[in-house]
Amino acid sequence: MLWVVLFLVLALGALAVLVGYAVWLAHKTADVLSEVGQLADRAAQLADLVGQVGVPAAAPGESPTGPVTGRAGRGR
Repeated sequence: MLWVVLFLVLALGALAVLVGYAVWLAHKTADVLSEVGQLADRAAQLADLVGQVGVPAAAPGESPTGPVTGRAGRGR
């Protein structure tokens, strides 16, 4: 009979640990989802800001990428 009581006490302790872990995991999941929501809001704000940036139009006869040189990318 002692073994049965000991086994039940250990099982109840393990169940309590499992419930505690599940509660902790649920709170961490809620925190992560909140951060993902904030990240989505920041991404939307960044998209709005990028959409507001205007690129000046090139003058007629001018290259839209700037002056063309023969040694592009050389740094000289």
